[in-house]
Amino acid sequence: MTVEYVDAGEAIDHGALSAVSGSAPAVTDNINYDRIRNARSESHNWITYYGDYDGKRYSLLDQINTENVKRMGPAWIFQAGTSGHIAGASTYAFETCPIVVDGVMYVTGWDGWFWALDAKTGEQLWRYKHAVPFDVSLCCGNVNRGCAVANGKVYFVTPNAHLLALDATSGRKVWEKTIGDVRAGESASLAPLVVKDTVITGSAGGEFGVRGHIDCWDLETGEQRWRCYTVPKPGEPGSETWPADGEAWARGGANHWVTGTYDPETNLYYAGTGNPAPDFDGAVREGDNLYTDSVVAVDVDTGEIKWHYQFTPHDLWDYDSTMEMTLFERDGKKLLGHFDKNGYFFVLDRTNGELQHVTPYVDRIDWGTITRDGKVIPRKYPDKEGEPVHFYPGPAGAKEWTHAAYSPRTEMFYVPVADVGATATRRRREFKEGMPYWGAAVQVDIDDMAGSVSAFDTHGQEKWRWRNQHPMAASVLATAGDVVFAGTPTGEFLAFDARSGEELWKFQCGSGHHGSPMTYMVDGKQYVAVPVGWGGWLEGIIPGMLGAGHGSALIVFALPD
Repeated sequence: MTVEYVDAGEAIDHGALSAVSGSAPAVTDNINYDRIRNARSESHNWITYYGDYDGKRYSLLDQINTENVKRMGPAWIFQAGTSGHIAGASTYAFETCPIVVDGVMYVTGWDGWFWALDAKTGEQLWRYKHAVPFDVSLCCGNVNRGCAVANGKVYFVTPNAHLLALDATSGRKVWEKTIGDVRAGESASLAPLVVKDTVITGSAGGEFGVRGHIDCWDLETGEQRWRCYTVPKPGEPGSETWPADGEAWARGGANHWVTGTYDPETNLYYAGTGNPAPDFDGAVREGDNLYTDSVVAVDVDTGEIKWHYQFTPHDLWDYDSTMEMTLFERDGKKLLGHFDKNGYFFVLDRTNGELQHVTPYVDRIDWGTITRDGKVIPRKYPDKEGEPVHFYPGPAGAKEWTHAAYSPRTEMFYVPVADVGATATRRRREFKEGMPYWGAAVQVDIDDMAGSVSAFDTHGQEKWRWRNQHPMAASVLATAGDVVFAGTPTGEFLAFDARSGEELWKFQCGSGHHGSPMTYMVDGKQYVAVPVGWGGWLEGIIPGMLGAGHGSALIVFALPD
């Protein structure tokens, strides 16, 4: 049982609430850059957001496999929705991916919550609460996607754009930094990434007309090493893609709000960027609008953008490109795979950004066409304000922020697909700091939607598809047991044969899935952990969807003894 206290000084300054010190084993003391570089070699742990720097969401664990997964059942459940007596916690989505180090699990939640748990039993070791102002401007939910661990500390961001380092054994705050202007609408929700002796973060808030940025911080002191803006100011490379007059660039969006991937050999951090602002009104931002809807390859030592590739030039459909940039090899080439919200699967040379090929991965796409060599042929957008336009995919994309997985064993990607359209009616609004800057009203097709878990080879050829009547909106996990795990909006957690797509197992979790499952091992036993729990609104897909409002929990599965 943990004992909580309120530090009076922190309560005045930051409202911090945490557990008594010394409650968790010191398992993160020797987590360093070398261990994170080789994270997959210790697959009993899950020590960084994607399981490794490459973003594959693939584990070498194979105790649970295609032959025995049908025997899997719940091992323990942590009721996050009631921990800390959070009134109305079920209105927040549980979008995290847990981190596990040698039997200790670190879990972030909504509204500044953080828990350390015994990964074998689910017992709470300590918890921490960062006080988030009630009036923080948030586009798409009060959420957090995960943490980072290193050198005896855990790192996470908060909705009011703060980065915190906590002592991993006690939950006591070590340092705290402000990483964005909350008054202007900036926030933060991604899992930080530890690279070398630094931790990398990104900003959110593009729907409020802020200028996106990526930041690098010293692991020990929190000192800022560099900031890389993802919208160039006048005179910088790429500024010619914005209007020469006015301040469109200064409120241009391009926020990096989902964790990037990293290649130690190229020393590049591959960051996806968000949509331009305003989302649907391109008349106030003529041009391609770099570096929105792009991948930018950033030198981690300097913050310099070495190359970029833009997936949707002059986006008019809210097609963020923030989701994972998966690093893999094929035919001796170092490649990057990306399933974009615009409905296309891109493969790039990750050393220089050269396009290898692009193919569609969802059935309905009508916003425009992209040829295999990358030429974009956009659909004409209505000229008149107030004239509705229907389009596929809708603003949540053919794939939401949640992640695909890649198995080196099968050489296939496993993608959570959303096949749903929307109607946008442009309504021009003048920019006002801290206020939504969408440029349209949007209505989602709630009566005509579908989804799937689809498997593609590295050339974009579909190999199998498991169909669902609702869009898929949770991350996928692949393992060396040739099992693929995925969760549905209506609460089912499923296991598939990675080679054939056959459904092998299903469990009703009681709440919808919108987070990232992971797997680990303690005392020779493999576990699969999945966060469940939706808030009242899933970005651009399903307002008030089934699965919302049933509370949030972390459910951990294992084979019976």
